[in-house]
Amino acid sequence: MIDLRGDVSRTGSTYPQMSAATSALEPPFAVVDRRALQANAAALVRRAAGKPVRVASKSVRCREITRAVLALPGYRGVLALTLPEALWLADGADGLADDVVVAYPSVHRAALHRLGNDEALAARVTIMIDSVEQLALVEDAAGPGGPPIRVCLELDASLRLLHGRVHLGPRRSPVHEVREAEALARAIVARPRFRLVGMMSYEGQVAGVADNAGSFAGRLQIRGMQRMSLHELAGRRAEVVAAVRRIAPLEFVNGGGTGSIE
Repeated sequence: MIDLRGDVSRTGSTYPQMSAATSALEPPFAVVDRRALQANAAALVRRAAGKPVRVASKSVRCREITRAVLALPGYRGVLALTLPEALWLADGADGLADDVVVAYPSVHRAALHRLGNDEALAARVTIMIDSVEQLALVEDAAGPGGPPIRVCLELDASLRLLHGRVHLGPRRSPVHEVREAEALARAIVARPRFRLVGMMSYEGQVAGVADNAGSFAGRLQIRGMQRMSLHELAGRRAEVVAAVRRIAPLEFVNGGGTGSIE
C-alpha cells in the first residue's frame, strides 16, 4: 500500500498521484489508496451497527490489506478461502489472526492433517462442515489423537418456494431445515475429535445480487425476492441457531456479506 499525502485532484481522484508513485514499477502490480480503504472500512462498521465484522480475505487476497483492516475498531477475525491459506494466516508468532474461519468445506488432506496435529493452529482455525461425510473425511485425514478440531456448521440460506421446487440462491449446504441442522450438530458433538463452535449462513441471493441495474421491472422483482428471502431467513436462521445452541454453546454466528450487512 502507498500512503498518498496532500490534496487530491479536483475530481476527487487519487489516480494521478498513484500513477506517479508507481511509474518506476513493472506491471503487474496493484495499488490501494489507504485513505479510501479506511473510509470504506469505517462505512462498513457504521452499517454493521455494533455487530463485529469478519474480514473476508477470500475476497481481499492481500495479507497486508487484511492486516490493516483488522487493526481498525469494529473488525474481528478472518474468513479465508482455503484451509492452507487459513493455516498460513494463523501460523507462528507473526500470525495475522487468531480467529480464522475457512469459508468452504475442505478436502485438502495434508492441511487437515497439519491442523489436526498442531495445538496452536487448532485453537485458531475453524473449518466448515456441512455433512456427516465431511466429518468422516476430516477424521481420516487428521488421524487419531491430537487437539480437538474447531468446526462451523453451514446452514443453507437460500429461499425455497413451492415445497422446494423453486430454489433461489447458492446451493452452499444440504442443511436447510431445523431438523437437519440439529442432526448434524448432534453428529459433530458425538465425535470427540470435534468441537462445534460456530454456525454460518450466507444469503448470496441478497448479498451477491445487484438490485440497481437492469430494467425497472427487473429491479422491482429482485428487490421483492430479496425482501421475501430476508424475511424467511430471519425466522428460520433464528430457529436453527436456538436449536443448535441447545446442543453446543456457539461462540459465533456468521451471516451475510457486504451486500446484506444491514
